[in-house]
Amino acid sequence: MAKIVIDTLIKKFGDAVKDGSALGDEVAIVDAAKLVEVATFLKEDAAMAFDSGMFVTATDRAYQDQSVPRFEVLFQLRSLQKRHRIRLKVLVEGENPTVPSLMGLWPSFNWQERETYDMYGINFEGHPDLRRIYMYEEFVGYPLRKDYPKDKRQPLVRRDDLVN
Repeated sequence: MAKIVIDTLIKKFGDAVKDGSALGDEVAIVDAAKLVEVATFLKEDAAMAFDSGMFVTATDRAYQDQSVPRFEVLFQLRSLQKRHRIRLKVLVEGENPTVPSLMGLWPSFNWQERETYDMYGINFEGHPDLRRIYMYEEFVGYPLRKDYPKDKRQPLVRRDDLVN
């Protein structure tokens, strides 16, 4: 499929979507403010029919080009009916990285958004239960960020109340 989905998004949403396709993968760079609107169109439009949310993750670009936002938040979608896929990429600054949650459209993103929050500190606005999923609540920092010290020691947290 020769960038039909990307071309459709650019035509419909204008400057809110940019073509970031590479190596044969369709990638749409989407403004965070329009993410839910773009995602809703992709799910509900009969020609798009993106019925499956495949994964959510992030990339920390802290030590790369400083002229671009620090984080990329990636949402991979697939249409089983139309047999096409797309990756939505949202660029987010590093201070308080926040993107809208897409869990309301694809419930499969529930734990994946929580995982991305837990590992990178990306806040998913509108997520109904955004809390740590791997690390314990007292854990300080986000272990997949490039500025997280590899030799950092975390406090031992006793969970005697959980033992019978």
